[in-house]
Amino acid sequence: MSFLSQRLSRVKPSPTMAITARAAELKAAGKDIISLSAGEPDFDTPAHIRAAAKAAIDAGHTRYTTVDGTPALKAAICRKFRRDNALEYTPAQVSVSSGGKQVLWNALMATLNPGDEVIIPAPYWVSYPDMVLMAGGTPVVVPAGPETGYRMTAQALEAAITPRTKWLIFNSPSNPTGAGYDAAALRALTDVLLHHPQVWVMSDDMYEHLVFDDFRFVTPAQMEPRLMDRTLTVNGVSKAYAMTGWRIGYAAGPERLIRAMGKVQSQSTSNPCSVSQMAALAALDGPQEYLEDNKALFQRRRDLVVSALNGCAGVHCPVPEGAFYVYPDISGCIGKRSAKGTRIGTDEDFATALLDETGVAVVFGAAFGLSPAFRVSYASADDTLRDACGRIARFCAGLR
Repeated sequence: MSFLSQRLSRVKPSPTMAITARAAELKAAGKDIISLSAGEPDFDTPAHIRAAAKAAIDAGHTRYTTVDGTPALKAAICRKFRRDNALEYTPAQVSVSSGGKQVLWNALMATLNPGDEVIIPAPYWVSYPDMVLMAGGTPVVVPAGPETGYRMTAQALEAAITPRTKWLIFNSPSNPTGAGYDAAALRALTDVLLHHPQVWVMSDDMYEHLVFDDFRFVTPAQMEPRLMDRTLTVNGVSKAYAMTGWRIGYAAGPERLIRAMGKVQSQSTSNPCSVSQMAALAALDGPQEYLEDNKALFQRRRDLVVSALNGCAGVHCPVPEGAFYVYPDISGCIGKRSAKGTRIGTDEDFATALLDETGVAVVFGAAFGLSPAFRVSYASADDTLRDACGRIARFCAGLR
């Protein structure tokens, strides 16, 4: 009898974490490494949020809280949904967890039975399929390539739905592509979902505040109120507020689902960090104006990286609507050899050779379910991005 569970054999470790760890090891060994693999803002958590956390410690907010979030933070989350999305929720419809990933995990664990299907557009965040598998469900991957702007079409969604479909996981703007669904594109999807009342929507809105140009963010429950009773709207403070390490994610949805998610959390981690919850309260209720400054900074970096990568031989880099990632297609690089003789048969070969030969760490497209491509996180200083893109350009120029 195997000691490890069969469930564990269905999943793999996070490729993004593995590549980030590999880059860190090489850097610690003295190598000249630039890591563009981690999805993490490079600036500090704003001062007023840090001050709120310090004050919380001094005030003794260091004990257990309600399992799925303090009443004060839940009320702030309700205010956030009203302010930003015109969505009305009560605190009983809100759940707070140790990061957005745990919110998704709780929902899947609370709802999936063997044989239940979850539709996931690809490219996808690396954890979606594996969390579905761990929860006993079946991921149904729907390719959404560059020909559709990395957006799933209504026709593709309709074709993927079966009587076993329980969830659609929806992410806009997307990790890894940065692609966003505007109102027309989202309306086409919600129109399909109205005809399939057994399908719930898990909307991952983590990059809501990082959208560029004239793109206007809209979330499914906001677009189609008739889906409110079967939509879980997921968000958090990690990306927009530069609070990745604080580990606070949250969601709002039907009360019966929120209660079930709370039951899962009560028997796993229990409450999120009490101090982090006080910091998140300050983030959501405090000044929001600086989010525009951050957005402008990321848009400048996006334009820098897109321009540089489109100048690389064999690379085509679409312009994303949001987040802080680009997902260049490298079809023109496959089948060649690097200057040091490495054959580039896959996008994983490309990423491995790029790291070994230039010191630039990126995540290969197969990790996100659609090849050949790679993901760049441009949440780094401008000079670092210029250096990295220059190395990528020289690497591509050397392919023969």
